[in-house]
Amino acid sequence: MRSIHPLHMRTRFQCAVVSLLVVLFLSLLSAHVARAQDITTEFDEAVDFTKFKTFAIRDGQLNSRSPALNSELTKKRLETEIERALTAKGLTMVSGPSDLNVWYQFGAASRMVTETYPAGWRSLRRRVERVPYSDGTLVIDLRDPATRSLIWRAIATESERNPAKLAEKLDDMVKKSIAKYPPKK
Repeated sequence: MRSIHPLHMRTRFQCAVVSLLVVLFLSLLSAHVARAQDITTEFDEAVDFTKFKTFAIRDGQLNSRSPALNSELTKKRLETEIERALTAKGLTMVSGPSDLNVWYQFGAASRMVTETYPAGWRSLRRRVERVPYSDGTLVIDLRDPATRSLIWRAIATESERNPAKLAEKLDDMVKKSIAKYPPKK
């Protein structure tokens, strides 16, 4: 039987540890990138949502410094997607008096995140980078015009490095928000 020199065993062990660290790092990185949108809803439990048959989009506000997120085209896209999603739920869009008034707000803020990566020979050192992110929040309110009260609200949040990519996810944010209407009591 051939014996393995202790120096070779040590090298194999170090390679295995480095490989394990690389796999762990890549899995953490992919988990951060694949973060799903966070959707929360709240509603008035005393309201009978089956009585609402029509809706009208009354107002929308965009609040972002990024031109990709603060444009008339973004506003039209949001309104079109809200209309599609509510129509798919069986509601009818009207231009005059309606059973529900839709109000929405979209805001985006920039933040810096410090990320560390293994670097150097055998990953013994760390590389630190400051990475900019855009946090987008979409709020959709449904109000009862008869009582002038808020009856349902969805809040969708998403983080993305590039504001243009955040703009691409707006349709999905609307779909996932409206998917939770009408609420289950």
